[in-house]
Amino acid sequence: MAYYEESELLSMGFKFLGKNVKISDKASIYNTNMIEIGDNSRIDDFCVVSGNIKIGRNVHFASFCLIAGGVKGIIFDDFSGLAYHVQVFTQSDDYLGKTMTNPTVPKKYKNELMKEIYIGKHSIIGAGSIILPGVTIAEGTSVGAMSLIRKPTKPWTIYYGNPAKILCERSKELLVLEQEYLKEENNQ
Repeated sequence: MAYYEESELLSMGFKFLGKNVKISDKASIYNTNMIEIGDNSRIDDFCVVSGNIKIGRNVHFASFCLIAGGVKGIIFDDFSGLAYHVQVFTQSDDYLGKTMTNPTVPKKYKNELMKEIYIGKHSIIGAGSIILPGVTIAEGTSVGAMSLIRKPTKPWTIYYGNPAKILCERSKELLVLEQEYLKEENNQ
């Protein structure tokens, strides 16, 4: 995978760009003036990232993710990640048929739902999953592959399915590893 050089990233006009950020030269990044990216974060091949987005430190978007922050925005807290083909939407047309849909139609004929999304620290979203507008993914949430997240999650819980349901609790042992990692990083 080829990544943009640091000088290329700096010239793209991000709102904020941390240290050691890696973005594939095959990713499509729009509205860079609205995007903040923390230290050690990475965006892989064929991701489409647009809108109001704040990415914490050590966040990873695997290949083929679609992250549509729109106006309301998405916050990805530290150490969160999206597996292959995850889609995150802050906006959606009204599908009930009472209004028109799609971006070619003037707003006065549409009824778009627009709500921010929060992805908590140490949350991981499995391959092919979809997160809908207004969802809060609590700290430590794990979402299984091909899940549809329509409602807020509970901290340190594993979800799976369409619509996603609680599978079991998730271990917090990784918090010890986080402290070791941060201590080691600060000593370098």
